[in-house]
Amino acid sequence: MGSKFAEALFAILLIASMLAVSTANKDWQQRNYTGWGFNRGPYHLNKTEGPNKIIVGGSENWHYGFNYADWSLKNASFYVHDTLVFKYDPPTNSTRPHSVYLLPNLWSFINCDLSQAKMVGSPTQGSGNGFEFVLKSWQPYYFACGEHGGAHCKDGMMRFFVFPKLRGWHY
Repeated sequence: MGSKFAEALFAILLIASMLAVSTANKDWQQRNYTGWGFNRGPYHLNKTEGPNKIIVGGSENWHYGFNYADWSLKNASFYVHDTLVFKYDPPTNSTRPHSVYLLPNLWSFINCDLSQAKMVGSPTQGSGNGFEFVLKSWQPYYFACGEHGGAHCKDGMMRFFVFPKLRGWHY
């Protein structure tokens, strides 16, 4: 029991530190120093006026073998009311089916445990314009592909999480 607790604690600290560093680095690289005490004028970290539609994986879409955890860290920040668009090919004889599951917690995410996850996008919903998921509240969202008993999540890197920020007041 102590070993599992230590592993979970380590994973939480690792993910939190990666998220903090990626967000700080992104702001710094974009010369957005407002969070660093360099406020000189009417600047605000959030440059978007309203909700955005974000294609999960960008031009790669949602498929086996792409590192979505890395993608989500590199494409942060996400905001409440943004829409994630999952695009994937419908299942055929030559393509693997994909789906989108919302996992209930970090432990399920780390272990790709889909036993209490909720399917939010079926294997046929990703074709065409894709399946849309709105980040409705300020909470962590854990996503994974649930196909082949979780193998796409575990082995195919088809999992990521986002913790959307609240849009602040512009001044």
